[in-house]
Amino acid sequence: MLKKRTLVRFRNSKFRKFLRKHQKYAPVVFFMGGFIFDSLTLGRIDRTYDLSVLCLHMTSLTLVIYAYNLADDGRWKNTFLERYQEFFPLAIQFFFGGLSSAYVIYFSRSVSLSKTATFFVILVALLFANEFLKQRISNKYLQFSVYFFLNFTFLTFMVPVFIKDMGTSIFLLSGAASLGITMVLLLVTYFSSPSTRNEIHLGKLIGIIALIYALINLFYFFRLIPPVPLALDEGIVSQNVRLEDNTYFVSYEPNESYMFWRDHKLKFHHTPGEKVFIFSSIFAPTALRESILHRWQWFNPATGEWEIMDNIGFEITGGRTGGFRGYTYKSNVKPGQWEVDVITEEGLVLGVIDFEIITDVPVDAVKVVQRKF
Repeated sequence: MLKKRTLVRFRNSKFRKFLRKHQKYAPVVFFMGGFIFDSLTLGRIDRTYDLSVLCLHMTSLTLVIYAYNLADDGRWKNTFLERYQEFFPLAIQFFFGGLSSAYVIYFSRSVSLSKTATFFVILVALLFANEFLKQRISNKYLQFSVYFFLNFTFLTFMVPVFIKDMGTSIFLLSGAASLGITMVLLLVTYFSSPSTRNEIHLGKLIGIIALIYALINLFYFFRLIPPVPLALDEGIVSQNVRLEDNTYFVSYEPNESYMFWRDHKLKFHHTPGEKVFIFSSIFAPTALRESILHRWQWFNPATGEWEIMDNIGFEITGGRTGGFRGYTYKSNVKPGQWEVDVITEEGLVLGVIDFEIITDVPVDAVKVVQRKF
């Protein structure tokens, strides 16, 4: 009797009436709700709170997709889930939004995405694409394809954080685990739901998932995916870097205030004979160690190609909130266009620090500020 009264109250509730009245916009609102929630709460990928939220999002999404696909078969009739099944699509939207926004937040931490922008654009497109509508979420090809992409990306974050290591073998392990989880969910749903068997061709859906799997691996081996969970917090070309009492003092020419995305000026005024410094601060999860390289490249106007002038490496250790700090420098540099790629030992790009060296400027015309890290 109590259960029946609760169900009646729910059916007559203002919240349910409001959702029914505005059901056209509800999926978008729930999707954006997931995005806003993560944007306001997530910070460090190795923080217990962040790990818990992302694991909860991924686990809940898996369960809700399974429950949603079985709802059409009347599986939840006369159970407590029956009263909530009309909210399953909204829950899927919320978790899609939450996971997508988390990935956008973590990937966007790099100072430069110029060499890994394609994958980042895919994440942003997934976040804001028009596939929010309820009738599209009911498309099982879309459901499982987006689920696999999000699950694959989720594990490329999580596995390195938990095992304190990263590299090609770890990436391949993450992809294999994601493929296995997705296939288990798909097959369990397929053989448990007659309506699902009527709506999809199993071979076609497996083919779509296999194609996504191949494309993500292709992106990785062509170095188009940032090496998450590493992130380049700061990258500055400077006149001098000095270390005192575990504090780095970085002297550089500041950019105009409205160009908030870059601290240093693109035009680097250089005095011949002096050194050019590159300072970088790299975030890494606690206890994770990785080899990092500063790859100095100069654009040769005669050949129209970038020439590698030097590869200078150092080891980083994760855990510091402000990132692991380090710098490299070069003497006897040539005027012209330069870029320094901050890369892992495997050649994956964390960020690019680009600048132009100019030598015909009076020393007293160069205004330098000093910043502590």
